[in-house]
This record gives sequence, structure tokens and C-alpha cells, in this order.
Amino acid sequence: MKTIDFSYFIERYNAGEMSDPEKQWFLKELEGNKKLQNEVILRKQTDDILRTQNVTSLKSKLAEIERKRAVPVSSKNYVKVGYLKYAAVAVVLILIGIGTFPGKNLSNEEIINRYSKLYQAPTGQRSVQAGTDADYSLALEFYNVHEYRKAAILFTKVVENNPKDMQSTFLNGISNYEDSKYPEAKRSFGIVIGNNNNLFIDQAEWYLAFCYLRTNEREKARQQFEAIKQENGIYSKEAKNILSKIK
Repeated sequence: MKTIDFSYFIERYNAGEMSDPEKQWFLKELEGNKKLQNEVILRKQTDDILRTQNVTSLKSKLAEIERKRAVPVSSKNYVKVGYLKYAAVAVVLILIGIGTFPGKNLSNEEIINRYSKLYQAPTGQRSVQAGTDADYSLALEFYNVHEYRKAAILFTKVVENNPKDMQSTFLNGISNYEDSKYPEAKRSFGIVIGNNNNLFIDQAEWYLAFCYLRTNEREKARQQFEAIKQENGIYSKEAKNILSKIK
């Protein structure tokens, strides 16, 4: 069974951004897991310290600006110095407001941990061929307990029997992605995108971009995120945020 990387979930839990089902799942994971509990506490304490440091840093910058302002200057330079003072304060406040500073690029792993989240498979009824229904249901059970290799094997069987089943094709791609089988995942996502007539295209495009990050094809990932941003779909805003950190 593949070990779950809880970094993304810890960040969402501490920030209060989890949905109710996600929070219920995470609280169950916390039960009896002392290592995970300690990690949550450590991350929370670290975030608090960083916030305090940011406020202190801002106060220091403003104090330095005020100190320099108090130095006597000639009348001809007064307007220039005054303008620079307020311009500097404005820049600092704007940067604090948006939560970042120029030149802050993130690594592939940092982008993945911050923005990637596991797709929640739909649980409604499906219209499938009689012979594949049992395989799909079992594959979905494996998927939901993070047994991705077993899930991929069964989703592959479903797709072989029904190549037009884009839902299973997409879930097969995610299962391979989570199992670090990135070439197989790329193929599945490419099939879903190329089909051009299903409900999973946006999600497949999104996962394909992260496949490129996983395989260190950063320029392809950038192009994929750019395409997602231009489409104004469900991931456009997040793609725009990522693009500001991937240059």
C-alpha cells in the first residue's frame, strides 16, 4: 500500500480550508497516529512563528523608512524623498497583502504539494456493460482506500472492455499517477482530452500538467497550465497562481 503524503492535507487542515468530508477523513487518519498529530502541531507552530516574523519584518522596514525620513534634507530634495517614502511603504504593504515577494519561484515538488489534491471519485450510478460493472466497483473500492496499483489493474480491464468509458479511463490515469506510473497516466489523460466529449476533460488537463512536473518537464507543464488558464475553466485561477511561481 502506498504511503500517503499528508503535507497538502496538513496545510489545508491548519488553514481551515477542508470540506466536511475531507475533514472527517483527516480526523480519522489522526486517530492513534502520534507521528501525524505531532506533525500537525509542528506545522501550526511554524506557521505562527512565520506570521510573527513577517509582522516584525514589516515593522522594522517601516521604522527604518521613518528614521530616514526624520533626517534633515534640503528643500529641493524634500519632494523627492517624500515621494520615495510613500512609494516604499506602498510597495511593502502591497507585497504583504498578496502574500509574496518578487522572484519567489517554487520547485516542482513545492507546486505539487501546494496545489495538487486527490480527485474524489463519483459514487453515483453508472451505465456500463454488464461484464464490467463488478470490475469498476471493485476498482473504485481500491481507489478510495489508496490501493492505486490494484485499482489501475481493474480500471485497465474495464477500459479494455469498453474503450469509450472516459470515466474509467480518467480514474485509471489518476491511479497510475498516484502509483508513480507517469507514462501510463499521461496516456490515459491524453485519451480523455482527445475524446473531446466527456465530463472529465478539465480534470485530465489539470492532472496532465502535474504529470509533467513529476517527470521534470517544466516547460511542458508551464504550457499546460497556460492553456488551462486561457480556457477560463474550473482550474483557471489556480493555474494563473501556479504560472506566477513557475517561471
